[in-house]
Amino acid sequence: MILTKEQQAILDGEHGETLAKVMKTLVMYGDAFEAEKLVPITSKYNHLVTSFGLKVMSPVYDLMQKILDAGVASGQKFSVDPRPLDKNVPANFLQNFVFNKFMYTKQSFYEDQLEKLGLMDKNAFTCTCYMDEVGNKPKKGDILSWAESSAVVYANSVLGARCNRNSGIIDIMGSIVGYVPYFGLLTDEGRRATWIVKVETTKKPEAQLLGSAIGMKVMEDVPYVVGLDKWIGSELNDSACAYLKDFGAATASNGAVGLYHIAGLTPEAVEQGESLIAEGAREYIIDDAELERVKAGYPVIWKNPDAKPKLCFVGCPHLSLEQLKDWTEKLETELKKNGNKKVTIPTVFTASPGVLAAFEKTEYAPRLKATGVITSYICPLMYMNNPLCKKMPVITSSNKLRTYTSARYYTDAEILTTITGGKI
Repeated sequence: MILTKEQQAILDGEHGETLAKVMKTLVMYGDAFEAEKLVPITSKYNHLVTSFGLKVMSPVYDLMQKILDAGVASGQKFSVDPRPLDKNVPANFLQNFVFNKFMYTKQSFYEDQLEKLGLMDKNAFTCTCYMDEVGNKPKKGDILSWAESSAVVYANSVLGARCNRNSGIIDIMGSIVGYVPYFGLLTDEGRRATWIVKVETTKKPEAQLLGSAIGMKVMEDVPYVVGLDKWIGSELNDSACAYLKDFGAATASNGAVGLYHIAGLTPEAVEQGESLIAEGAREYIIDDAELERVKAGYPVIWKNPDAKPKLCFVGCPHLSLEQLKDWTEKLETELKKNGNKKVTIPTVFTASPGVLAAFEKTEYAPRLKATGVITSYICPLMYMNNPLCKKMPVITSSNKLRTYTSARYYTDAEILTTITGGKI
């Protein structure tokens, strides 16, 4: 790797031992991927993936403290992934005991470290930092140092920023020195599609299911998706962006996709068209039968597969303001249809604190509350990490939550029917 004089000086310790160690880490990271150089981070803010104060993460706290003690600050303010706990989310005495005494015992301590290091504000905890209500939306072409997989794939694909799928801690190290290794999705060549995915369904495909199918097929490669604009349009409006948020999260968790192109819709696909497709790109056709095959292949790991669900999570990644409004209207209609006033299964909708604050100012907030749905800012995955919660029959429309936990996947339509007292 070729370093500039300034980068070499940091590596040589001219700006202190701590900065030298951070730079050495980034150089070793870049060398592992044969990066030719380091390039400056150009985004206004960073986003960190480690938000939770798990007791076992003591090396992270030790590292953060060394950085703080050395007087080394992040070059950027940052947002961070969702908090793991919320007293409003249903949990019994034993579950809460495990949460507070054995799992997230360092939460307050870690949040204090994050604030000292450069947290944007006390409410900047969300996996959808790019929402307008949060304020961390990169511009097209910005170079980022993010690690949250669902945020990385959204920033790359929908916003046209450039970021690799970094690991936790690497994200903050990039911010501290202001550079990231130049390889992969930062390069023009690395952003070319090696798969052509043709969507040939007879109806609008479920975002989380389509993303899952593509992620499991292409793994870490870049897909160029043709035919989806027929169902979600050719404009990146609120509806299309919400769809792509959920779609991308599934490609990133069920596979390892960091970038996708949607023909006629996403920025680079609109500008460059099929010139984005690499020579020898493979083809994957998705029709109704293929989506059914993928869905049927999901394992059900509940102890009793026929158990009645005890909890439902919607919002992984976090819901947008428009999604909260849309869900409210659908719930009211379906509850009335099924002769119920409130949801029949405890249900939690998760969104960023900023989105929830904006939602509370709308006429929809009291209407949603009247349905019995709970709104929260937590990460459902962190809730499900509790071994006592893991044993519960939990349902979700998130393929990310399904992949990483024991939660069982249903489509949005199936979730709507189930939680309002209907039958699938």
